[in-house]
Amino acid sequence: MRISQFIFSSRFEVLVIFLLLFTPNLLRAAEFDPYKVLGLSKTASQTQIKKAYKQLAREWHPDKNKNPEAEDMFIKITKSYEVLSSEEKRANYDKYGDTDDTQAYGQQRQPFRHYHDSFYFDESFFHFPFNKGNRDFADNKYMLHYSQYINDIVPDSFKKPYLIKITSDWCFSCIHIEPIWKEAVQELETMGVGIGVVDVGYERRLANHLGAHRTPSILGLINGKVTFFHYAVVREHLRQFVENLLPQKLIEKVTDKNYLEFLGNYQEENKPHVLLFDRLRATPLLFKLTAFAYKDYVQFGYVDQTSSESKSLLRQYNINTIIPAMLIFKEKTDQPADMIQAREMKRQIIDDFVSSNKFLLVPRLVNQKLFDELCPVKQTHRRRKYCVILITGEQDSISNGYTAFLEFASSNNKDIFRFAYVNQKQQKALCDVLLKDLDSTFPQVVILERRNTAGRVFYKPISGGWNGSEDDKFKLLKSLEQLQMDPSILSKDAVLPELNNEFAAMFLLRWIYTVYDYLSQFGEDLLHNNWREMMPLLSLIFSALFILFGTVVIQAFSDSGDDKQVKTKPKDDSQKTADNGSPSNTNQSSRAPKKNFVEVTELTDITYISNLVRLRPGHINVVLVLTDSTKNVLLSKFAKEVYSFTGSLTLHFSFLNMDKHHEWMESLLEFAQDAVQIDTDEDDNHHRLDYTGYVLALNGYKKYFCLFKPVYTGEDQDIDTSKSPEEEARSRSGSSFSKNESHQRKTVQPKVGTSLQIHHKLDRLGLWMERLLEGTLPRYYIPSWPGLEKITASK
Repeated sequence: MRISQFIFSSRFEVLVIFLLLFTPNLLRAAEFDPYKVLGLSKTASQTQIKKAYKQLAREWHPDKNKNPEAEDMFIKITKSYEVLSSEEKRANYDKYGDTDDTQAYGQQRQPFRHYHDSFYFDESFFHFPFNKGNRDFADNKYMLHYSQYINDIVPDSFKKPYLIKITSDWCFSCIHIEPIWKEAVQELETMGVGIGVVDVGYERRLANHLGAHRTPSILGLINGKVTFFHYAVVREHLRQFVENLLPQKLIEKVTDKNYLEFLGNYQEENKPHVLLFDRLRATPLLFKLTAFAYKDYVQFGYVDQTSSESKSLLRQYNINTIIPAMLIFKEKTDQPADMIQAREMKRQIIDDFVSSNKFLLVPRLVNQKLFDELCPVKQTHRRRKYCVILITGEQDSISNGYTAFLEFASSNNKDIFRFAYVNQKQQKALCDVLLKDLDSTFPQVVILERRNTAGRVFYKPISGGWNGSEDDKFKLLKSLEQLQMDPSILSKDAVLPELNNEFAAMFLLRWIYTVYDYLSQFGEDLLHNNWREMMPLLSLIFSALFILFGTVVIQAFSDSGDDKQVKTKPKDDSQKTADNGSPSNTNQSSRAPKKNFVEVTELTDITYISNLVRLRPGHINVVLVLTDSTKNVLLSKFAKEVYSFTGSLTLHFSFLNMDKHHEWMESLLEFAQDAVQIDTDEDDNHHRLDYTGYVLALNGYKKYFCLFKPVYTGEDQDIDTSKSPEEEARSRSGSSFSKNESHQRKTVQPKVGTSLQIHHKLDRLGLWMERLLEGTLPRYYIPSWPGLEKITASK
C-alpha cells in the first residue's frame, strides 16, 4: 500500500513538473494564432495572406479606428503577417507553434539580420513584445507637408540640420526602427536638431521632391541639401550621421599657441569670439550645433581641458577644469565680456548666452543685413532704437578716434542705443548721404533713427567731428540725453542707399566649398549605388557632355565640303549651285557689319602663324598685296570694297607688303602650277612681275587659295561691249585664267601706274568676294605654306 502510494505521488510530481515546463508555451501558442487573427486556414496562399493583412490593417489602424483595443489588434495583425509571410517562420509555427515570442522548447533563437532598402537593421537589437501593445504613435507632431517644408523647413535648415523619416501606413519594417528612432529623436531634438516625418501615403508629392522612393528611409537636410542615411539604424549611427552633415570647419581648435591670434581677429571678422572648454578631446555635438546656428554672428573655438597644450590658457582665465565652460570675447581679448560654467550645458542656456552677445560693442557695418539687425525700423514710441555711427576714413589714421568711441560705447550700454562704425571708403554712397553739406574731414559721428524699410531716416550729425577728446565725449553724451527727452532733435531726413556687402569677395570661396560638398555627395551616392536618387545629377552631367561632344563634332566637320573640288558650272545664274559650305557662307555674308570700320592687319613673320598656318577650320584670310608707295590708296579702296562682308565671322582681312615679301609671292605661285602659267611668260621670265593690287583668299586649314587679279575699269576702250555686263564682270574679276586673258591684261596694264589707275585696280573686288563666299572660284591647292621669314632685298 505504501509502495503504491509512493508510486502515485512520484507520478503526480512528474506531471506537475511537466505542466509547469510546457504549459506557458502551450498557453501562449493558444493565445496567439496568426491564422485565427487573419481569419485564414492553414492552407492559405501568400496572395490570400497579403490581401487579408491589408484589409484588416486598414480597418484596425489606430489613426483611423478609435476603438481602445485597436492598437493591440493592429500589432497582432502585423505580427501575424510577419509570421505567415515568411516561409521559414510559417513552417516553424506549423511544426512547433513558435512565433518568435513563443519559441519552442529546446531551440536556440538565432539573431536574424534583415536588409531593407538603403540601410539594414539587426533584429537582435529590435525584439518587440508585440502582444503588450506599447507601439508609440507620437510621430504626428513631426508630420511634414509640402508647403510647410518649402516655406519653413528649407529656410530653417540654414540654421540647424533636420533628420527626416520617410514612412507609410503599410510599412512593417518601419515598426522595427521606431524604438531606435524615438531614442534618437529624444536625444537630438534637445540639442537643436530639427525632426520631421513624411507619410508617403499622404504626402507623395513631398516624398518625390525629396527623392525618397522607399520606406522606411531616413535622410538629413542641411543648407537646403538632402543627404540619405545608408547605415544600420542604431542611435550612435544616427548621431554620427547628423554630425557628418555639419560643415567641417565650424569650430577651431584653440591652444596656448594660437589663442591670441584667434581672439585678435575680431576686427577683421567683425564677430565676437567664443571659447568652449570641456574635458573631451573631440568637440561635443552640442557645441557643433550651436556653432552652426550662430555661424553668421560668432566665431567658435574649442579648448580641451585635459590637454597639456592648454594649461596656461586655463590658468589665465581661471577655468574650473572639472565642469564645462563658455567664455565670450568682444573687443577686449584679455578679459571675457561674459561667461557661463555648468555641469550640464543645456541648449537653451547656450542659446540665451550667445544670442545676448552676438554683436561686438562697436561692430562695423559691412552689409545691409547687419544694419537691419543693429538698427531696426521704429515700431512704437516705446520701442525706439537709435544708432550712433562713427564714420571713419583710412584705418591707420583713426585708431585714436575709434578707441575713444569704443570706450564711450562700453560706458553707455542702454538698450535704446546701438553703436557701430562704418568705413567711408567701403560704404561711400551711405557716407555721402549722411555727410551732405558737412566738412569732409574724418572721423564724424551721426545719430540716426530708421523710419521705414525703404531707407528713410532722421538723423543729426555731431558738430565739430570726432577726435576722441573729452569735449567730444561730453557733446555726444549731452546729445544722447536730449534725444531721450526730445526725439525731434533729429531734424534732418534722408533716404539711405543699400549698403555694399564687404564680404562679397568670399562668394568664390563659398562656391568652391559648395562644389566640394556636391562632389562628396556624388561619391557617397555612387558608393551606395543609390542610382534613382542620383538620376537628376547624372542626367545633367551626361547632357553637358553630349552638348560639348556635339559642338566639337559639328565644328570639326563644318568645313567638310571644302575637300571637294568645285566643278565647272554653266554661265546661267539660275543653274549655278554652290558647294556644301555655300548656304552658311551666304547667310554670313548677308549679315550687317558689326563695326563702322574694317580691321586690316599686316601679314608678317610674327602674325603669319596665327593668321594663316593655324587658322581655324572654315576661316579664310583675305590678303591684299601692295607696296609702300601704293599702301594708302589701295587700303582705302580695299576697305570700301570689303566693308559689306565684315559681318561674316569666318573672314579675316590682312595686307602683304611686296617690298619685303616679293619672294614669298613667287614661292606661293610656284607651288600652284596653274597660277604659275598665268603669271609667267616665256619672254618675260627674267623680269620681276608686279603683284600690286592682287588679292589672295587663303584657307590655312585646307591649304588652298583663290586669286584676284586687278582690272582697270576706268578705261572704256578696254571693255568688250559685245559681252553682257555679268560676263564682262566675270572675265574682268579673274574668274578664268587663260593665256589670252593674261595677254589681254598685260596689254591693258600701263607701264607707269598713276594714283587713279592704282585706285581702279580693285574695282571688281566686290563681285569677286561674292563668288568667294558662294564657293564658285577656282581653288589652287598647295602641299604646304611657304615660310615668310625671308625678307626680299631691295633692288
